[in-house]
Amino acid sequence: YNLKRRTQFQNHQQRIFNSNSAINLCYKVRLSRRQKLPLFGSKIYQLLILKPIMSVLRYVKLRVPAGTARPGPAIGQALGPLGINMAEFCKLFNERSEPLYEKDTPLGVTLAAKSDRSFDFTIQSPSTSYMVKQAAGVDQGATLPSPTGPPVAYVTPEAIYEIAKIKQKDDVMWHLPLDSVAQSIVGTAKSMGIQVGEAEEDDNGSEPNFGGN
Repeated sequence: YNLKRRTQFQNHQQRIFNSNSAINLCYKVRLSRRQKLPLFGSKIYQLLILKPIMSVLRYVKLRVPAGTARPGPAIGQALGPLGINMAEFCKLFNERSEPLYEKDTPLGVTLAAKSDRSFDFTIQSPSTSYMVKQAAGVDQGATLPSPTGPPVAYVTPEAIYEIAKIKQKDDVMWHLPLDSVAQSIVGTAKSMGIQVGEAEEDDNGSEPNFGGN
C-alpha cells in the first residue's frame, strides 16, 4: 500500500513538473517570436532565463577620503564580511572621486552589496559641518555654542549658497529648493558657533583672529 501511494505521489509530481516546463517553454517561444530572435541564442533569453537575478544583501555607509582610498581596517571591517574586493572598490572610488573633489576630502559613500559579491555605490558630497569649517577657516566649531557669546568664526552668505549648491546635488536633497538647503546649512553653522555674516572689526580696526588659517 505504501509503495502504491509513493508511486502515485511521484507520478503526480512529474505531471506538475511537465506542466510547468511546457508553460515556460510556451512563454519562451512567444517571447522569441515577438522579438523575432532565435530562441535559445537570444540575449533576451540569456538575460531572463540564464542569468540569475542578484539581490542586494545590505547597504553600507562609509566615509572615504577622495582620491586616496586604500584597503585598510576601516574599509575592511565594513566590506570584508560581505566578500567584496576592497582593492577593486578603492580603485573605482578613486577614479570617480578624484576629478570631483580635492584629495583627502572626506566623502560619504553608500554601497549596495549584492549576493554575487558585486557592488554598486554612490558618492555624496562632504558633510555640511566640514564645508562650513572650511569656508570659515577653522579646524573645529564651538563645543558648547552660546547664543549670547562671541562666535567662533564667520562665514559669508555667498559661501552658504555655494555649499547649498553642492549639497543640493546629493540624491537625498535634489528635490529641495536651494533656499531650504541654505537655511539648513545656516542652522548647522549656528550649532557650531559660527555666525553667518561679515566678520566685525575690533577697536584697532583689524579683524579678530579666530584661529583659522
